[in-house]
Amino acid sequence: MNTPTEHFAPLARLLHWLMALMIIAMLFIGAGMVASVSERHEWLIHLHKPLGIAILLLVVIRLLVRFSTRQPSLPANLPGWQVLAAKASHVLLYALMLSLPLLGWAMISAAGDPVMLGSSLQLPSILPANAQVFAVLRKAHGYLAYLLFLTVLLHLAAALFHAWIRRDGVLQSMLRGRD
Repeated sequence: MNTPTEHFAPLARLLHWLMALMIIAMLFIGAGMVASVSERHEWLIHLHKPLGIAILLLVVIRLLVRFSTRQPSLPANLPGWQVLAAKASHVLLYALMLSLPLLGWAMISAAGDPVMLGSSLQLPSILPANAQVFAVLRKAHGYLAYLLFLTVLLHLAAALFHAWIRRDGVLQSMLRGRD
């Protein structure tokens, strides 16, 4: 059971790439929402909310999969600071994937608006309506979204560094495998 593996579990890989696409889409949708307050872009808000809740649900599943399956080890010759950076960036990515949807949900609740997941499914408010709390949460949500964008870019840069420079199989472990 403790035998090393060279690849992430198939479900872990599927969740990784599905969530990568969803998060990139979410970042662009969020940027589009911020760039315009026009009602023409209200459809982005109606897309942003359920996508955020889907990401929240998937990250919980992803964490369960991560803690219940074997993970490939980092290369033994990887410098200590890179090992630390890899572990810290993964913790940060998971923290942001959890906190941003919750913060968005809290923000919408504080605005006094319903969190609708379609035309008939409404999530309960998790905070009472409060304009000052809404303003703080809105700023926090925006700053953390920028942090997520930066972290995703660094994650991508690290993956490409492992694939093109080090050629150590780190990227391959998330691309395909037999286990």
